[in-house]
Amino acid sequence: MLKKVFAVVGIPTLAITLTACAAEVPLDAAPDANNPDCAQVTVRLPDTVTTHAKRATNAQATGAWGDPAVVILRCGLPISTPTTDPCITVNGIDWVVDDSAAPRYRFEAYGRSPGLEVFVDSEQISGTDALLELSPAVQQLPQVRQCLTSSTSLDSTDIQLDN
Repeated sequence: MLKKVFAVVGIPTLAITLTACAAEVPLDAAPDANNPDCAQVTVRLPDTVTTHAKRATNAQATGAWGDPAVVILRCGLPISTPTTDPCITVNGIDWVVDDSAAPRYRFEAYGRSPGLEVFVDSEQISGTDALLELSPAVQQLPQVRQCLTSSTSLDSTDIQLDN
């Protein structure tokens, strides 16, 4: 009987040990990562972004998807200030687009408090697709200002899914 109990307990322990060995994505936490609003975002992050699985990170209020990571999210940044950079609206969230490091794009959730940023490797995944899938979580952040003009406005009804 003791051998059977050990065998049943030993298998889950082995699975937990193997899972714990998976490499975390090393990230730096944002200055206000311990903000409770960031926690509301973090608990709502999707398990996948398109086909890329969520990975563990080593920093609070962060998320990463893909191996290697093709989408990275950080919450707890200072609130964005007015800018002349391009702004798009995706599922009701304004995003300032920084393409200075293309093909790796930085999207800043404009006017959300605390601030949030998403980095997307556009050679692996569409930035718009990533933002659409992250928007339910990001909508948890209070909106304190909006973009005055938006070059694009998309929502989930603009996407056609394959049957």
